[in-house]
Formats: sequence, C-alpha cells, structure tokens
Amino acid sequence: MTNSTAARSSYLMRAGLVRNVRSGEHLTTFVVSGVATVLVTRLILSLSGYPQIGGKGLHIAHVLPGGLLMLIAISLLLGYVGPVVRPAAATVGGIGFGLFIDEVGKFVTSDNNYFYKPTAAIVYVVFVLIILGFRFLTTRRPIDPREELANVIDHAVEGVAGGLSRRRRAEASELLRAVPLQVQGRQETRDLLAACPADEVELAAPVDAGWQALQRGFERLATHPKAPRMAVAVLALQVVGALLIAIVVGDGLNHLPVLGVTAGSLLSAMFTVRGALALRKGNRARAVRLFELAVLVSLLMTQVFQFAATQFAAAGGMLLDLVMLGLLRAERDRMRREVESTTKAKVLRLPPDPDQPPFPEDPSDPV
Repeated sequence: MTNSTAARSSYLMRAGLVRNVRSGEHLTTFVVSGVATVLVTRLILSLSGYPQIGGKGLHIAHVLPGGLLMLIAISLLLGYVGPVVRPAAATVGGIGFGLFIDEVGKFVTSDNNYFYKPTAAIVYVVFVLIILGFRFLTTRRPIDPREELANVIDHAVEGVAGGLSRRRRAEASELLRAVPLQVQGRQETRDLLAACPADEVELAAPVDAGWQALQRGFERLATHPKAPRMAVAVLALQVVGALLIAIVVGDGLNHLPVLGVTAGSLLSAMFTVRGALALRKGNRARAVRLFELAVLVSLLMTQVFQFAATQFAAAGGMLLDLVMLGLLRAERDRMRREVESTTKAKVLRLPPDPDQPPFPEDPSDPV
C-alpha cells in the first residue's frame, strides 16, 4: 500500500466502518418502498372507508405490522452475511418504515389525529432528510480502493460457503478490476475469489433485476435524439403545473405553502432557462448539470411546500421529479464513461512504464 493511500485512511475505516459500494441502490430501494407504501396505504384506507382492525376498545394500528417488518429486515441483516440479503432487507424495511411513518399524525398531535393536514409534508421531509443525511455520510469522501477490495471480499464470503453463480462472480470481478494492483491484499482476494466453487443456485433477485431494467430504460431514453428538448419542455410544464395546482388546491396566493411553491418554481425555472441556453451553445454537460439543479430544487423545496399545500395530491409531481432525475443521472453517467474510456485509451497508448502498469488491471483476474 502506497503512502498516498495510507494518508487517505480515515478514522471510520480504521474503526471498521467500511462503506458498501451499492449503498445508494439499497437506500433508493428503501425510500421507494417506503414512499410507495405510504401512498398505497392511504389509497386503500380511503377506498375502504378507513376501517379499524380490532374491536371492544382495541385498535391494531398499522404502525405495529410496520414495526414487525422493520424487525424482520434487521434480523435478515444481522443473521446473514454477504450481499444477497441486502436488497430484500431494504425492501422489507422500507415497507415497514412506510407503515410506521404514515401514522406520524397520531404521534405529533394531542388528539391522535391521523388526518392531521401537515402529515404529507412531514412524511416527505423525513424521507428527504434520510436521503440527504445518507448521501452526506457516503459521499463526503471518495470510495477508497481498500473499501472496494472489502466489497469484493464480501462477495467472496458468500462464495466460500455456497459457491458463486456466473452473475455474482462477474460482479465481484468487475469490482476487483477497479482496485489498483498495489493495494495490499488484492492478490490474496483474487485467489480467494477464484477458489470459490461454481454454483448457479441463488436466491431470486427481483429488486436487482428491476433496478437493472430501470437503468437500461433510463439510458435508452436519455440517449434519444429528442431527449434534450423533451427535458426542457417537461421542466417548463412542471413549473407551470406546480403553480396552478398549488393555487387552485392551496387556497390562493395568500397561503404560505403556495408562496413557497412559487419561490421554488421560479428558481427551478431559472436553472431550466440557463440549461436550455447551455444546450443551444453545445455544452451538453453543463446543461445536464443545470437541469439536475432544477429538478433538485423542485424535490427539496417546491415539493415540500406542495405537499403542505395539497397533501398527497403532490405525489404525481414528486414521481415526475424522480423520473427526470433518473434520466439526467443516466445521461451524466454515460458522459462520464465516455470521458473515462477516452482517457484510458490515451493512457494505454503511452510507452510502458517498467515500474507501473499503464492501467491497474490484472489479466489473470477471474471473469
């Protein structure tokens, strides 16, 4: 391990808190499951007339099965090693948390009012704070090569006991290729991964398959020739739509949440216009970044006040924001891969350095 690598060592890593390279996917699964559970629960209760489960003075609130599902998720994470169980735990935990947070109106009011009007805004803010807090903890410093190596070992732990399928082995090999050759323990990890027996029997992974299909769909849409113009049109329509919905449903312009929606919409509109101008000048990377800022302002500001003004009627705007953010992130990742591949090609054309390989990849790695 080089001195520069050792200098980047943080206290958290020395304390044993190593980050999961797929933590963003698991958090997204948790949040999507939680938000969907809140919306579906509200819809079912509304259609069924808000029935009460129990009788004779008893009422079994859905916060109780929510707590049970969160307990199951924690038990899965504590009881099993390896990466296989995490998508399922994130899904089950998200559903449980959604059932729990849906009853927040009962927790913050003296009369246990489930229909407390600010509930929608409180639920939305809680999920936003979860995302922001998690992103701060996981992105405040780049992933260290030793953390990437630890994630490869995490796959190998599963493979040593039960074997690895071709798909799991390919995932681990891809992570291993990103680890520089000089990182201590890389060779031993490669040997351990190669020693894992082949076994095509694995748990069904509908969550992983769903995210991969969604990512492929986002990439296809983001590379469509009309995607930039459609992005500008959708962002502009969303600004106008948010204002109209807030004014009509939210008691007019004298209502504080409506003023918040107005301010957020105007800020999003400013970023959208600047992005459109950058797109006309041929600066696609800057345009994508400005469009992302427009969507983030909508998610973190406009939608907060929208939920306060219109309650759960704002769910459509939130869903549209998430779709737009997914498309823009897919396009940004595609452009980043193009830059990296170009840089890699230039590096590989340089004369070989006898002391350092031109690209940190071991051709004998298992694939």
